[in-house]
Amino acid sequence: MKKILLLICLLLCPMSVLAEELIPNAKSGILIEANSGKVIYEKNTNEKLSVASMTKMVAQIIILEEIEANHIKWTDIVTVSKNASDMGGSQIYLEEGEKISVEDLMKGVSIASGNDATVALAEYISGSEEKFVRRMNKKVKEIGLKNTHFTNCTGLDADNHYSTSYDMSMIARELVINHPDILKFSSIYEDYLRENTDKKFWLVNTNKLIASYEGTDGLKTGHTDNAGYCLAATTKRNNIRLIAIVLGEKDSKIRNKETIGLLDYGFNNIKVKTLKQKNQLIEKRIVKKSNIGYVDIVLKNDLNIVEDIDTNNKYKYDISIDDIQVPILANTKVGRIKVLNGSKVVASEDLVTAFSLKKITLLDFYKQNLMNYLSGSF
Repeated sequence: MKKILLLICLLLCPMSVLAEELIPNAKSGILIEANSGKVIYEKNTNEKLSVASMTKMVAQIIILEEIEANHIKWTDIVTVSKNASDMGGSQIYLEEGEKISVEDLMKGVSIASGNDATVALAEYISGSEEKFVRRMNKKVKEIGLKNTHFTNCTGLDADNHYSTSYDMSMIARELVINHPDILKFSSIYEDYLRENTDKKFWLVNTNKLIASYEGTDGLKTGHTDNAGYCLAATTKRNNIRLIAIVLGEKDSKIRNKETIGLLDYGFNNIKVKTLKQKNQLIEKRIVKKSNIGYVDIVLKNDLNIVEDIDTNNKYKYDISIDDIQVPILANTKVGRIKVLNGSKVVASEDLVTAFSLKKITLLDFYKQNLMNYLSGSF
């Protein structure tokens, strides 16, 4: 009788039932397609929970922003403070006064989830952990998240330190889409610090899926008494990148097993279809008083849509293009193309200029108008 009832439930509401069955031991979890942000499965996604060292993903965003802005360099040398060296939990055993590069500290954060390495970088960038944490909280608001707040940069258990699986998925997406250099670090399974010294230290990635699940190249584990076992995993196969989040698992084996279950479900049930390709011509737009007289408007990136594997929808497009003034450089955003499934927007992408335009003189303008008239362009 129970089997019959389960079968009826699966037929009537497969998505919600399977979502629970995929991660029965997790307090919360979510699976998204990274490029679009499309939610494939979810469970208690807005429940505020401890997230342990997954907190460090926001620290990594800020570190990478500092590198990209040339405010700091990978080769910069950081002098470790007593505060950083005293950090408990997972660590790379930094000593007070030790000098170590930003790159090695980032390895310590990304591979070994070192609390000491995270605090050392926070102090180097902002002067103190407290100032760095304020920047972290500002960053999550900039991303548009409303259910996340941090009191430290490491994820150690503390009052008023929480997030949700949905917010964590958006933070992970921010990392892999806008700061892909994170994958150079998070994909390393093992490495060494202080390699040419008598204090050589072996780093082994806390994310075992890097070595055991094909295509996985990140992203961040977490574990504390309050948080349980948590994981943000990202895997890319056949042009599809998924991000899976699980929070509050009972142990690391269950955490890994249920994360793999989420990822398997995603790869088995969705596809990414390219509707239009990067640099594909969308429209030729006449631009008066320009040296060429027109500009090609093209896609900035591939226009992709995420679909269930057995669907084949037909879509309509809504194209909006700004008034174009000269001079204008190549690759300048001038509009947006939206993909509509009925009345619902299911994807969108920027439109950019294919080449630069210069402003012409009044005499050239009259010559151009004459040529357009003779050629029938008007």
